[in-house]
Amino acid sequence: MISNTRRLLSLTTAMVVASTALASAAEPSADLIAAAKAEGALTTIALPHDWCGYGAVIDGFKKKYPEITVNELNPDAGSADEVEAIKANKDNKGPQAPDVVDVGLAFGPQMKAEGLTMPYKVSTWDEIPEGVKDADGHWYGDYYGVMSLLVNKDLVKDTPADWSDLLKKDYAGQVALAGDPRASNQAILGVLAAGLASGAKAGKEAGEAGLKYFGELNKAGNFVPVIGKSGTLAQGATPIVVMWDYNALAAKDTLAGNPPVEVVVPASGVLAGVYVQAISAYAPHPNAAKLWMEYLYSDEGQLAWLKGYCHPARFNALVKAGKVPEDLLKALPPAASYEKAYFPTLAEVDANKAAVTGGWDAVVGANVQ
Repeated sequence: MISNTRRLLSLTTAMVVASTALASAAEPSADLIAAAKAEGALTTIALPHDWCGYGAVIDGFKKKYPEITVNELNPDAGSADEVEAIKANKDNKGPQAPDVVDVGLAFGPQMKAEGLTMPYKVSTWDEIPEGVKDADGHWYGDYYGVMSLLVNKDLVKDTPADWSDLLKKDYAGQVALAGDPRASNQAILGVLAAGLASGAKAGKEAGEAGLKYFGELNKAGNFVPVIGKSGTLAQGATPIVVMWDYNALAAKDTLAGNPPVEVVVPASGVLAGVYVQAISAYAPHPNAAKLWMEYLYSDEGQLAWLKGYCHPARFNALVKAGKVPEDLLKALPPAASYEKAYFPTLAEVDANKAAVTGGWDAVVGANVQ
């Protein structure tokens, strides 16, 4: 799959190691619940309801804690936008200041380094793999998926099987990223996946190779500088969208055959991406933020993500404890789709992010919006 690239152990294997002693899913303390209810509100940002099952997750939190109003900011924002929202609202205790963020792995350490995060360890902390959490609790992995292609079968006769196929003239004006590659973690890692498929080493090298690939795609007239979503795919503006498998599978459910779509995990450059949670150091509702984290990492919250096709951080611990319903396991893509998945290290993710965000305009020159 990827020549001369050090393959890491899969995150699921790491989860098995991390959960040798299964901790009980403790409830948050009565004091925390009381303090969160007293605050009465929680402000989230960048949580589309069709992303990772977040609609059901938010509804579940509201049902459990009806005294807390959930204020949802800019559902379509990218990870960089979330970081900027915290910076811009440091002194703002109003509804525009996010309490919590859900960002790409590379953004967690960045936010900690800039003093933007508040440390907090949830009750199920020990079941979160060591490799995807900050030792002090400033950020922690929540779920992961692999990069895939969502294809409109009404408009695309021959389904592409790999990244190299997308360069063919058959796909003129059809290929889009699901975000702006200068700000969206999903789009940034989409470029990395294309670079890995070329045989480049994960990190700066693959980032630069991915930029070269998208430069060629743009020059060939195949790249569409529009942020791809299920709506733009259905309308025909972006017949092929590079996006996380869980977003693609959720879109397939939403579209319900109108149009018919296919979700493809490319044969090469199979990239797995981890997202992380963090609480703003300037959170207007710090206790509600902590209670939100407790809910996300509870059995109920983790299974809600799984229903949205995301592999949650505590996945293996839940499976080991017999807490994952069989129907949820059967709804996931075949295990074979994940066998070639490469989990980049944090250093590789950071190096790729710098290469892609810094070089997109010069190398590709397509203003994605």
